[in-house]
Amino acid sequence: MEGFLVALVVSFGVIFVAELGDKSQLMALTFATRFKPLPVLIGITVATAVVHLASVAIGSGLGAVLPTEWISLVAGVAFLGFGAWTLRGDKLTEEEKRKAEKTSKTAIVAVSVAFFLAELGDKTMLATITLATKYGWFGTWLGSTVGMVAADALAILVGRMLGRRLPERTIRYGAAVLFAISGLWLILEAVNELT
Repeated sequence: MEGFLVALVVSFGVIFVAELGDKSQLMALTFATRFKPLPVLIGITVATAVVHLASVAIGSGLGAVLPTEWISLVAGVAFLGFGAWTLRGDKLTEEEKRKAEKTSKTAIVAVSVAFFLAELGDKTMLATITLATKYGWFGTWLGSTVGMVAADALAILVGRMLGRRLPERTIRYGAAVLFAISGLWLILEAVNELT
């Protein structure tokens, strides 16, 4: 049970912070201006659950094959890369904005499909794969899914209530720092195991 809770808490925290200011969070805001919040959240949850289930399957498979100290080292370097990626920031392209604004299908299906496609190869997917190499698959899947949905729900709530976005620069820097700290911690842990 302890391993499950660690995986749940770590995955929730990492993915929640990684999602802040991410392209898919901006999509959630855009969808929330067109549809009611509940169908948007249901669509986000369905897409996230599917993508992150695939991510933990990939990560667990890698974790079973590779030695743990090398996984920690690679994960640490990956987290430093995610921090740099987060600093760069994400923006919706005009085409992505148009798709989110002009969808004629039902809200749940439209949001699910859009989020599924947007998340493939995204930093939250890659972070979930990385986390699953180190922690249990179920806790990682549940934590990463709930973390992403919570971050997107926050964006929808704040966007709808305040009519403006969260301070993007502050969020981006905070997320990058969290990734850097996590990456350095994993690298130090791997170096200690290797020596």
